[in-house]
Amino acid sequence: MKFVLAPDKYKGSLTGQEFCNAVEKGIKKVFPKAAIVKLPLADGGDGTIEVVKNYLNADLIKLKVADPLFRSVVSSYLLSSDKKTAFIEMSEASGFKLLQKNELNASETTTFGTGELIEDALNKGAQEIILGIGGSATNDGGMGMASALGFEFLDSDGNTLSPVGKNLGKVAKIKKDSIHRRIAAVKVKVASDVSNPFYGPNGAAHIYGPQKGASKSEIEILDEGLKNFSKIILEDFDINLQQIKGSGAAGGLGGGAVVFLNATLKSGIELIKEIADFDNKIKDADWIITGEGKLDLQTLSGKTIAGIVASAKKKDIPVAALCGLLDIPKKELQNTGILYAVGVSDGITDINIAYKDTSKNLEQAANYFAKLLFKKEN
Repeated sequence: MKFVLAPDKYKGSLTGQEFCNAVEKGIKKVFPKAAIVKLPLADGGDGTIEVVKNYLNADLIKLKVADPLFRSVVSSYLLSSDKKTAFIEMSEASGFKLLQKNELNASETTTFGTGELIEDALNKGAQEIILGIGGSATNDGGMGMASALGFEFLDSDGNTLSPVGKNLGKVAKIKKDSIHRRIAAVKVKVASDVSNPFYGPNGAAHIYGPQKGASKSEIEILDEGLKNFSKIILEDFDINLQQIKGSGAAGGLGGGAVVFLNATLKSGIELIKEIADFDNKIKDADWIITGEGKLDLQTLSGKTIAGIVASAKKKDIPVAALCGLLDIPKKELQNTGILYAVGVSDGITDINIAYKDTSKNLEQAANYFAKLLFKKEN
């Protein structure tokens, strides 16, 4: 039999690779000659960089860039061994994780450091850049990123503006005289799983501003700023950001990447599956076994497991989910396309014990599943 092991991580407990190793042990006790294909995946969120590193055979490039408050921070991105493909997580330079809670301020933060990572990849000759934009601490519409790449944002008096959220409403003109010479030569794909518009009640500021430290009054200013920025972009680039699904991702960086990098916005899991050559590698599989820390209704809307199920359906391959916890009604589970699901920590009331024994419990769950298959076949 051929088993494809394609998990997301168990957050705080197991990496995708550790999941694969534990499940392999459980299966091999029942099917010692089984073909095991390990394809850990991610959806563009935290930990994606570790998953992608193996598929790209990439090196970790480190450099000093500006953090969300323009302070120097050592950040990193991946560059494939042939120097053709770069994978950049904006959270490494412009992320929520780089700030203390009392430092969160969507009006004052910038994506400039993300632009510096992109600039370095361009200087090294990258032909394709994959940009993950989860975990943003910013609401600057991508103005900071663009500034690092040579775009200049001017107010009505011709003064250069600092590329932060509060200045979006002051932008009157965008200068392109000094933009990086290789921007037009590189293909950029943005991994994003949100569909928010650039501005408005469901836009970047109103939906995500509060978690980035913005007060109600600041949210209104940021939203008006995004609206003005969108107007200037329509005039200068003939692109209507408000009509682009997901342009409000990462404080408008999704839309900014479309404008300033000619990027395409794609589902995070679809991009990672593409990098892993997932749809080709699952051919002739008898089962795909996936899993993550918690399987709930949110899992089924654009997350890793949803992407795996979509690929499996196309090739009529059954899917089993071995998750830390199951938090989904049976009826909903039946509608997912997942034929078998179990929570390996179900019944364990002490979360510390559950974390400690995850690998062992997962191996046992995989072994039990394999025994069920063996009985069915014999």
